[in-house]
Amino acid sequence: MGETKGAAVKQRSLAKGAIAGLIGGLAGTVARTYAERIFSPKTHSQIEPDPPGQFAVRIDDADAMAQVATTRQDEAIRWGYGAVVGAAYGALAEFYPEATAKQGASFGLVLEALDREAALSSSGVAAGAATSETQTQSTRERGSEISGHVAYGVATELVRRLVRRWL
Repeated sequence: MGETKGAAVKQRSLAKGAIAGLIGGLAGTVARTYAERIFSPKTHSQIEPDPPGQFAVRIDDADAMAQVATTRQDEAIRWGYGAVVGAAYGALAEFYPEATAKQGASFGLVLEALDREAALSSSGVAAGAATSETQTQSTRERGSEISGHVAYGVATELVRRLVRRWL
């Protein structure tokens, strides 16, 4: 008779939260990639088409090979970063549910602000010069960055929530 009826209380688990967040972070990385392609900072007329007949890269072209290696390294960093940040978010959400406000959009905006600060500080831009750095960036570029991070946050939260229910 001492049983209470209602919703079952979910046991908090740091490991389960991190795993759900990691999977959500990978899904968020996919969403961010597509959002940045859809909301590209370049207009259709600014994108340069490949020259005719230049579909393959010559193997002996060292610059082209270095560019391919750099692109792959950047992609690996993006996926790793998305997974690690998602895992941290999942662990945080497990014990602080308010972090999931606005279906993850708030998380995406906070992450964008943190990324921007880290990029400015690593490039040596002083806090006072950060305003001029923001002013030189076009509205289209800024919108692309923000939309990508919001898409990351929303997708991460959606998948994290679904996976956490399953776990």
